[in-house]
Order: sequence, then C-alpha cells, then structure tokens
Amino acid sequence: MIKVNELKGLMVARGYTQVELAKKLGISRRTLSSRFKNGIFPSNEMELLIEILDIKNPGYIFFNQ
Repeated sequence: MIKVNELKGLMVARGYTQVELAKKLGISRRTLSSRFKNGIFPSNEMELLIEILDIKNPGYIFFNQ
C-alpha cells in the first residue's frame, strides 16, 4: 500500500495542487483523487510522480509493506 499522506505532503511541499499534479500526470483531478483514495497508482504514474515531486526514496512511499 502506498503511503498516501506522505505523497500528498510532498505534493503540497513542492507547491502543487491536485489539479496541477493531475495535469502533469495527464489524468483528471477526479482520477488522481481516486488514486489517492485507493492508494494504487500504475507504474507509469509512479515513475512520473518520482520525477515531478523529486522523490528521493521512492521505495519508502510506493513499496511500503
């Protein structure tokens, strides 16, 4: 399960709203909201999030057990 709160925190810390981040990912805000709610992102979106949000330790956020 993805650490959604940490991911949202990075989004805010990097100055993005859900609308802006969704545009960067090429998805709707509603889809992004659903991804946050379910804690599931496809691998291509995870890769983009790592790049966009400059995530230094992606394993901590995306591969949490």
